[in-house]
Amino acid sequence: MIKIGIVGGTGYTGVELLRILAVHPEVEVKCITSRSEAGMPVADMYPNLRGYFDLVFSVPDPTVLAGCDLVFFATPHGVAMRMIPELMAAGVRVVDLSADYRLKDLDTWAQWYGMPHETPDWVAKAVYGLPEVAREEIRQAQLVANPGCYPTAVQLGFLPLLEAGLVDSARLIADAKSGASGAGRQGKIGMLHGEVGESFKAYGASGHRHLPEIRQGLSAAAGREVGITFVPHLVPMVRGIEATLYAELNDVADFERLQSLFETRYQDEPFVDVMPFGSHPETRSVRGANQCRMALHRQEQSNMVIVSSVIDNLVKGAAGQAVQNMNIMFGLDEAMGLNAPALLP
Repeated sequence: MIKIGIVGGTGYTGVELLRILAVHPEVEVKCITSRSEAGMPVADMYPNLRGYFDLVFSVPDPTVLAGCDLVFFATPHGVAMRMIPELMAAGVRVVDLSADYRLKDLDTWAQWYGMPHETPDWVAKAVYGLPEVAREEIRQAQLVANPGCYPTAVQLGFLPLLEAGLVDSARLIADAKSGASGAGRQGKIGMLHGEVGESFKAYGASGHRHLPEIRQGLSAAAGREVGITFVPHLVPMVRGIEATLYAELNDVADFERLQSLFETRYQDEPFVDVMPFGSHPETRSVRGANQCRMALHRQEQSNMVIVSSVIDNLVKGAAGQAVQNMNIMFGLDEAMGLNAPALLP
């Protein structure tokens, strides 16, 4: 059994990790930490886990964590990088769900996260954990940077177009919408139901910290620096991301091959579903599932390709993808513990 530790277990991502790992046949969760809730039984905070875990939240103890085979960090940015060196020295493998190791440019990271990075050597060694792109690197990695939620939906939707060189990579547009759980579990007035219910708004339109992560991944796929406009929106639902993506074809004749291109690119990917042309993926179709569903569109007399990409921000956008990465790192079936269908209604 793989011995697992979770640092930062009281947020939505932490409980989602526990929900998935509770039925994973090859893991044993040895510890889950929270400084603020130390001593509280996990099942008292999350009654959906009653009967699955007898754990109590504990203060992070480097000695205990060093006895694990893998540690997940479900923490705010700036936490993992302070603990990583000691765990790396102990031979522990890590999947970091925060943003600490996603960006390779340290100046850009400092600009968006408001602090200098403390472990630049491990930034260089970390593998960006988008399995559909870096599966072989993930397999060998000691430290995996789990992608952000918006970046997952956006990159998967654009990748086939950029890899094939079929679109103008300087003029990409990502119009993305997320449920309220994407903001985390902290008490914020702006996230109260009375504030977000029956409302819809853009935010971060002048710049969002996921933009450099998206640009980094898409530039690697295109083989050159891309130009992308990314605008996130908050919608009054709990879970889900829908990204409507726009790209201009270099040659309109290429449009006839796009459906086949996407189907071929993702035919062996267990968690990407390319729907029939003209479909409209719904966030409810992936709620609770480690799945990205997408569909292609084209409007009459237009050379613009439109991709609609949906994920559950807490699963394929966070905890599910982290478990997917763990499975790859330990040579397990990639889908182990992740094959449950989405929740409907």
